[in-house]
Amino acid sequence: MAKVLVIGAGIAGIASALRFRKKGYEVIVLEANSYPGGKLHAKEQDGYRFDLGPSLFTMPHLVTELFELFNKQPKDHFQFKQKTNICNYFWEDGHRFNAISNKQDFINTAAKSFNEPAEHISKYIERNKRKYDLTASLFLEKSLHKLETYLSRQTIHAILQIGILDVNSTLNKINERSFKNPKLVQLFNRYATYNGSSPYQSPGIMSMIPHLEMDFGTFFPKGGMHQISLSLYKLALDQGVQFNFNEKVERIIIENNSATGVKTIKKNYIADKIVSNMDIYPTYKQLLPNEKSPKKTLAQERSSSALIFYWGIEKEFPELDLHNILFSASYEKEFSAIFRDKTLFNDPTIYINITSKENPTDAPKGHENWFVMVNAPGNYGQDWEALKKRARKNIILKLNRILKIDIEKLITTEHVLDPMGIESNTSSYRGALYGAASNNKYAAFLRHPNFSRSIKNLYFCGGSVHPGGGIPLCLLSAKIVDDLVPETITHA
Repeated sequence: MAKVLVIGAGIAGIASALRFRKKGYEVIVLEANSYPGGKLHAKEQDGYRFDLGPSLFTMPHLVTELFELFNKQPKDHFQFKQKTNICNYFWEDGHRFNAISNKQDFINTAAKSFNEPAEHISKYIERNKRKYDLTASLFLEKSLHKLETYLSRQTIHAILQIGILDVNSTLNKINERSFKNPKLVQLFNRYATYNGSSPYQSPGIMSMIPHLEMDFGTFFPKGGMHQISLSLYKLALDQGVQFNFNEKVERIIIENNSATGVKTIKKNYIADKIVSNMDIYPTYKQLLPNEKSPKKTLAQERSSSALIFYWGIEKEFPELDLHNILFSASYEKEFSAIFRDKTLFNDPTIYINITSKENPTDAPKGHENWFVMVNAPGNYGQDWEALKKRARKNIILKLNRILKIDIEKLITTEHVLDPMGIESNTSSYRGALYGAASNNKYAAFLRHPNFSRSIKNLYFCGGSVHPGGGIPLCLLSAKIVDDLVPETITHA
């Protein structure tokens, strides 16, 4: 039976393992950590459960279809519910807005809240949908690095309507042209952070990201975000995929321009195909040290990272929901600090995720588990201890001002994750959450392909390669790899 080695048990690595298994391959997943899931991990501390990584779940069909590949009923193994409220937004002047998932309700409430004509909002949302419909099959579901991708009728149709994609303008400029109210501009600008970019540099095509929330919906998995990776891990085990934890890969073995195996800290493995779910930068620098690396791709600007405080809070806040944003009063200066100055802004935008709103057992009764995150630069050797101390002070002051509380007195336990920790735990270069940033119009085309042009039988999946970061795109990267590889002659 043909054998595949998958390097890394992140969400894309597990999905790739499942897809290869379905095609009849023997699959072994090699993971340096002691657990599956990569960034999709969790921690329990002092009676609280915290999801450590991604907190937004959209496009659940990309998860459920993996169960359906093996004729499993997804609901028997993985359950989730749709949110009626996308996010609660807060500004320093006391303005608050609850973003409703129903499109027409969102348009009506936003028009009233921001004194913006409803037709402006409706037109903007419809244009976002058209962008997605034009480009999804090209940019998200196929390899951009294969000629046949560009020979389809749908691709030609998209190219002929390139003007609607707004690739020659920034997301902020598109939003400023669409709305008069700066708060509504800021609300839609924040979607650039979904791929770790700046709305003042990221191209206008990124305005299609809100479409994923409004048309596909936002969801919460029963048991928390960690259940996404755990349920797929259990499915993979059930299908005979082998997982070797605490086994760091040291090198990909190359013979006659073909990947033939890997060397780990324990032994050498021989295989017919190799898939790296590791960040593309360390994949080349550490696992392929003697091979020619794509210098321009590896030199791309890294996406933002994050500084996250996990707090147990001994109070419940009815004004907060699963997703909450407390905006900076100087959004442009905040992104300039992150990407230009490589530091934290003193008035950060704060994201609070509270899974105990949906999963009460994640916190003791009457308490909440707060995932408090600010966007951060990557790890460039800054004094993170000093930055964390300053950020904590600024976050607490902002929370106190906007929520009219003394949050320090309510914190019962604390865990902190910074860019250095993210880099160390997940091998993400500089702690970047999404690989390369999308701070120019060519970023999508410059992402590393899902296969090696110079080394046969070597493939790549995960957030640092095409089509990008985030749970849905990572799952799509595994799907693209699947399309590139033939079935085995002998099925499992």
